[in-house]
Amino acid sequence: MKVYLDSCAVIYLIEKKEPWRQRLEQRLAPDIGTLPAIHFSELTRLECRVGPLLKSDDAALAEYEEFFAAPRFSVIEMGRGVFDLATDLRAAHKLKTPDALHLAAALFAACDEFWTNDTRLAKATENRIRLVALHEL
Repeated sequence: MKVYLDSCAVIYLIEKKEPWRQRLEQRLAPDIGTLPAIHFSELTRLECRVGPLLKSDDAALAEYEEFFAAPRFSVIEMGRGVFDLATDLRAAHKLKTPDALHLAAALFAACDEFWTNDTRLAKATENRIRLVALHEL
């Protein structure tokens, strides 16, 4: 199974936001049977790094960088195809640009699930990807 992590999921993990952190860690723990292949985009990395940079929190920034460098995670490149799909999603569903880009990246990479707390995106998935609200984990 291929899973795309929305920025909020990564932020909950790194900044230890409960109850989502615990739920995410349980699903991502290495001792659980079949682990999902985890994907994110550079947009995810951008959004996650803003808070620590605004706060000059070098320790948090280092935690994010360590997370994104983990070899078990894959980066989805956001080329023209992703941006074209995001444009279509944005126009069809009146999404904000970052939301459209996240969803387009997940769809373009043929991810099976999109983990987020933004359930407003469910309609825009067009039944091509399963939106998993973090409270469902």
